[in-house]
Amino acid sequence: MPRSVSNPPNPYASVHVDYLGEAPSARLEVMEERARTVLSSNESPDVPFRWSLNPYRGCVHACAYCYARPMHSYLDLGAGTDFDRKIVVKINAAEALQRELDAPSWRGETIVFSGATDCYQPHEAHYGVTRACLEVCAAYRNPMGVITKSALVRRDVDVLQQLARDANVMVYLSIPFANEANARSIEPFAATPARRFETLRILSDAGIPTGVAIAPVIPGLNEADIPEILERAREAGARRAFCILLRLPREVLPIFDQRIEEAMPLRAEKIRRAIRDVRGGRTYDSRFGKRMEGAGPRWNAIEQLFHIHCERLGLQTGEHAEPEATTFRRPTRQLALF
Repeated sequence: MPRSVSNPPNPYASVHVDYLGEAPSARLEVMEERARTVLSSNESPDVPFRWSLNPYRGCVHACAYCYARPMHSYLDLGAGTDFDRKIVVKINAAEALQRELDAPSWRGETIVFSGATDCYQPHEAHYGVTRACLEVCAAYRNPMGVITKSALVRRDVDVLQQLARDANVMVYLSIPFANEANARSIEPFAATPARRFETLRILSDAGIPTGVAIAPVIPGLNEADIPEILERAREAGARRAFCILLRLPREVLPIFDQRIEEAMPLRAEKIRRAIRDVRGGRTYDSRFGKRMEGAGPRWNAIEQLFHIHCERLGLQTGEHAEPEATTFRRPTRQLALF
């Protein structure tokens, strides 16, 4: 079980302060836990990878649309401000990961960091659990991918370069908005779009394969940003791109609805109608295989817009794919990382 930290570290008073932006006004509570396992297996047809790793529960970025919010209920916490303010750190994540990679059953499949919450949120600047997990993957040459909204990922260029040389790695920057004001309204404590594009450039120049995730597409709000996002990502060296439709589970819908009503009241009803347009008159379809898919003329136009510009720019589409043959191998000597 997570234990509360009475005086949690301040991630904004560290050597990484340039990467974190302004501190949120909300009071943060940090809890630490020792996880028995850190690899999560996924069988959903909505998600194109099997294994994910999330060193944190909850996320300071406070994105109004985050589909991981309901997972906080497993801790008897809420999907709203609890998710934004009460952060759980899996302080032994790297140690647990090493145990799982040492298990005879592990076959070296791709591990995606941040299948739920961002692995580079502000407290990573102090705890370094994501970096430690990257170091384990590098030592075992295990294929992996990263999806993040944070500029802090550039801190780990050295480890990512090693993974790019010895294994298989892809880093996606999630950039759903080209418009800075809209991004700040909906993703209040994530890095600005400009800093994310800058991060793409730094990683790409370092020889690390990169991509851009337009995640999520919010009909009525950001589909017009798609061409600019793809153009700027390609200029920054991105090789791949994917987009997914907004998901609004029951617990997330009122949070998203309140945010757009407060931030853009004159557009809120237009956004709601547009979401229903691509969901067959509903705000969400919870069926497996349908949660990230839209339907109808408007969604077809969005997909066509995305693919036309990807083709024009030479961007490969689709998320992280499994390599044909894994590079995974266990070290001949036991690691002395911990």
